[in-house]
Amino acid sequence: MDSEIPEAFQKELTCLVCLNFLLDPVTIGCGHSFCRSCLCLFWEQAKVPASCPVCRQRSEQTSFKTSFLLKNLVSTVRKASFRQFLKCEEHLCATHKQKKTIFCEANKSLLCLVCSQGQEHKTHRHCLAEEAAEESWEKLAKQMTSLWEKIQETERNLKKSSRGTDPWMFYVYRHGDMIRRTYQMAPPFLPEEEDYYVESIVKEGQNIYNQLRRRQEEIIRKKRELREIHKELIQMCSKPDVELLQELEDKLKWSESAQLHVPQPLLPELPARPMSGLMDWLNHFRVNFSLSNEVSSQHIRLFDDARRLTYEHDSLHASLDGGTLKYFASWGDQSFTSGKQYWEMLVDRSWDWAVGVCKDSWIRKDDGILDTSNNDNFLLVCVKQDDHYQLWTTAPTTPLYIERPLGRVGVFLDCDSGSISFVDVAKRTLLWRYDDGVCTFPVRPFFCTGHR
Repeated sequence: MDSEIPEAFQKELTCLVCLNFLLDPVTIGCGHSFCRSCLCLFWEQAKVPASCPVCRQRSEQTSFKTSFLLKNLVSTVRKASFRQFLKCEEHLCATHKQKKTIFCEANKSLLCLVCSQGQEHKTHRHCLAEEAAEESWEKLAKQMTSLWEKIQETERNLKKSSRGTDPWMFYVYRHGDMIRRTYQMAPPFLPEEEDYYVESIVKEGQNIYNQLRRRQEEIIRKKRELREIHKELIQMCSKPDVELLQELEDKLKWSESAQLHVPQPLLPELPARPMSGLMDWLNHFRVNFSLSNEVSSQHIRLFDDARRLTYEHDSLHASLDGGTLKYFASWGDQSFTSGKQYWEMLVDRSWDWAVGVCKDSWIRKDDGILDTSNNDNFLLVCVKQDDHYQLWTTAPTTPLYIERPLGRVGVFLDCDSGSISFVDVAKRTLLWRYDDGVCTFPVRPFFCTGHR
């Protein structure tokens, strides 16, 4: 056989990024193949739309299955190369002049058959060297995939942590300002209680901010550690089989240990603090009305939009729609144009929900879709993803960092000042207050809920 054929064949099984044999090979749309880890790292460092490292053709697909044909071919060639290596006279057993085809797992050494049966090694566990080497390459590939997923998890955690830290104190001070304005419009409240209430909120907010920063630093340190391990594993890919057999176990233990404890981002929430006299005052303005014009849809965009803002880029597989949820939306049969009105809505059995007021122009009853393209709605929105709930407001869309209410949510509409407030009835606390003058009239009560 022409000696150039094996060399040309090996070239086809070489990753054009790391120039080693393909490890966990994947083939992209243009036909070029790479190690999975090399391709992922290249695309991350490029920070541009995914394209082939060789021909630069844009890749629309970013998730690939292992090419088992290439994987098996690489294994075959690698085994043949290792056998050729073991045949070399310089690698024969110095004592028995035999090939070292046995791998001793106890002291990580290659032995000839006679040595493996000798007094020193007979109680140790042995296996064929080429099989041990292939098993090590398989372990390395799996560990690199697992480690890369953890690295991406830390990246997502860091983004989540940053999103929580950056606006946190702004939210705390704004919440304190809303409390002050609520105290000022409600005669039963005492001025000294107002100062204590706001100061306690700010103090609690600062404590939570310090916790957020510490957790962010933990995530950054973990990210650096995982990156360093990944770099070490990449370097292992260029090692000869013998060195891989001798060094891999320690690297795997290091990697596995580091992946056990990946710090998760904290989800900051202000604790609900009851406001004495709040509910007694609000009940002076309680109104009764009927809900009508109910529409149902499994794709009400109101919740999809909020969920997408919450979980965008957090996970490649994050669900951004309501899944099997059934939504029901309805609105009051009367409009409000003046005075003060207060009512309550039950939300404790809902998966997703929204309460507040809307204008008639916001409702497209013909297709069962709630149009969120304008700001004629003033709502408190709750969306659920996995085991976490997030509160939002509309006009503009803003995340809230406060405990989710259970039971009833109260809505206070002050047409005189043009503001709307939401309260947690059970805990007697303010959830949100829209600024004075934001709302124009007429508006009518609105309620939407989603159930499994």
